[in-house]
Amino acid sequence: MKKVVVLLVVVGVALLGYVAAGPFLTVNAMRKAVEAQNSAALSEHIDFTLLRRNLKVQVDDYLVRRAGPEVQSHPFGAIAVQIASGVAGSAVDALTTPAGVGAMMEGRGVLHRITGGGIDRTDSAAHQAPRNPLEDARYGFESPSRFTATVHDEAGDPTVFVLTREGLAWKLTDIRLPLDGIEGEP
Repeated sequence: MKKVVVLLVVVGVALLGYVAAGPFLTVNAMRKAVEAQNSAALSEHIDFTLLRRNLKVQVDDYLVRRAGPEVQSHPFGAIAVQIASGVAGSAVDALTTPAGVGAMMEGRGVLHRITGGGIDRTDSAAHQAPRNPLEDARYGFESPSRFTATVHDEAGDPTVFVLTREGLAWKLTDIRLPLDGIEGEP
């Protein structure tokens, strides 16, 4: 009887350890995929449906707040906000691809990520080797099924990569963009 209890405790501790280590393993796998510019490997760790939905909500919220109540109350202003939301939604769709997410993680332009090309360290517009994604990131659990990796850009604005647990697997489901830090914010 004692052996069964000990075995159950060991299995429970091992399962808990695996769940706790899971997001770190996923972040490491994503980092390696981005550094190797392996879009297929990166896409295994991303729930693109949820990511697109969450990014569209952020962008739509930003556009509505940016437009302000005066624009929204005017009929033509409401139409303009709807058109801007549609255009922004198309941009989000274009960016939520393995190449687009990889570029966001690297802090590089999507065009450089997609076009590839040679490395020319003297030309600032030329394709550069990928930097270590999530370098100097701060990690933390928001809940047992939500984990974040936060990186800051040159201006100090945070971008938060959110991983969500699905069973025992962790996937990137949201990227909280620093939209509040954009100049001209009301």
